[in-house]
Amino acid sequence: MSDQSSTSSPSLTASTPPSSIPSPELNKLNLGSDVSEEAKQEALRLKAEANKAFTSHDFNNAARLYSEAIEHNPNDATLWCNRAYTRMKLEEYGYALADADQAVTLDPKYVKAYYRRATCNMQIMKPQQAVVDFKKILSLEPQNETVRAQMVLTQKLIRKIEFEKAIEVEGEKDPVVRCREIIEEGACDVDASYTGPTLPSENGKYYMTLQFIQEMIQWFKDGKTLPKRYVWEIVIGAYEHFFQQESLVNVDIEEGVTCDVIGDVHGQFYDVLHLLSLTGPPTEKHYLLMNGDLVDRGSWSIEVILLAFSYKWLYPKYMYINRGNHEAKDMNRTYGFEGEAKHKHGEQSYKLFAHVFTTLPLATLVSATKPPATKDGAILSPQGLKRFFVVHGGLFSKDGVTLEDIRKIERVGRQPGTEGLMCELLWTDPQELPGRGPSKRGVGIAFGPDVTKAWCNLNGITGIIRSHEVRQDGYQIEHAGLCTTVFSAPNYVDQGANKGAFIRINSTGGREYTQFGASPHPPLRPMAYVQGGLSSLMM
Repeated sequence: MSDQSSTSSPSLTASTPPSSIPSPELNKLNLGSDVSEEAKQEALRLKAEANKAFTSHDFNNAARLYSEAIEHNPNDATLWCNRAYTRMKLEEYGYALADADQAVTLDPKYVKAYYRRATCNMQIMKPQQAVVDFKKILSLEPQNETVRAQMVLTQKLIRKIEFEKAIEVEGEKDPVVRCREIIEEGACDVDASYTGPTLPSENGKYYMTLQFIQEMIQWFKDGKTLPKRYVWEIVIGAYEHFFQQESLVNVDIEEGVTCDVIGDVHGQFYDVLHLLSLTGPPTEKHYLLMNGDLVDRGSWSIEVILLAFSYKWLYPKYMYINRGNHEAKDMNRTYGFEGEAKHKHGEQSYKLFAHVFTTLPLATLVSATKPPATKDGAILSPQGLKRFFVVHGGLFSKDGVTLEDIRKIERVGRQPGTEGLMCELLWTDPQELPGRGPSKRGVGIAFGPDVTKAWCNLNGITGIIRSHEVRQDGYQIEHAGLCTTVFSAPNYVDQGANKGAFIRINSTGGREYTQFGASPHPPLRPMAYVQGGLSSLMM
């Protein structure tokens, strides 16, 4: 993909749909009824087209074509199983699970469908259900040693999760406190043989500089890692600022200042470097706001998060970071960050990262300070200014949630879970239909344009800027302009073929959209550090 960037006006909308279309309602498909030979042949033709689109990584189009094939022949289990796999590529695990269920119903001996269902359950953090399907596969194929190995690894993962929960109940020392104790004990000094960039210190206390960041970037590009002591200092240096912030952070954009909102980057370090060459670094005239999901999937998540935290430590008033659903233990365990952190810097370092992730703010309110040139029917703040609610996921399963409710959420030390305001802020997605619907992911909900409009009116919000989903053009303007999705990981997991984008906001609330392509990176596959050999299930 080209490295050329481009800008566009706010009126441009992406040319591709935001996700695959909802599943056809089963009660409209006449399941089990006779299907004509003509309909079967048309379904096969559509299936061949869908297969071709899938092979080309055009997953949205593949899902549409499989859906059309299903409408012609809803009794063909392979169509449901193929669409399940396509939706897994789109991270629509809730939809994919339903498709795999239907494939199993149509053909109770369909091994691939059970495997798809097991994979979906792993993705939505239900490993116990995955084990049930692995056992079913082994009853059908007793010699399938690959599945047997995956079942054993999954059972080990379940025991590990249960052990970690037991430790949490017993109470474990705050990782920040423990790391500081280890430093005081002299057990985390920089090795004398280290020859990389030097973090400066004064009176025994380290501090961050732009020169160190620049040298650190080159060190990372050379494929090298920082000493554990420096890692801890950077994470704790950023933590000291996050910990003092409320769950909703206010950022005012004064005249002459701009703020770039960056979507998911998912450990794609070389794309982040390209992105920063377009945005520029954070400065007093130019703020950066990273909207969650800095880690997981990409195999340079440590490099990405250390770069972001270094900027936060150096420029706390110019660098902002929201929490995403992947800044969470269960996701890090599944999608690679835990394995990467432990591989590069050890167990205690991962515990430190995991705790500091809980201190990241849940949302940021970006407010213009100058009135807009024209109102254009925009919803304005009580002061007559444009302002944007920037959050990783989206809105809520209930009406009436206020900015003050969000500001007061107790987040430190807590995981998002699968329900409640924190979960919904990090997990929900927009839908085209009015009202609220089930999540295509299997976690959270989907919210319609009427929900968005009512919430923006209630809180005096000009628009919601969220991330959380791949957009082929890097961004998508939805819900009559009130909801914009921005995604900043081009060619996501080396197969998305999507562009990345970021949004620049100025002091009047004007927005500019910049798209960019993927950059070359060293030959390391995504999720290279997924633990226990389960990476094949995660891709």
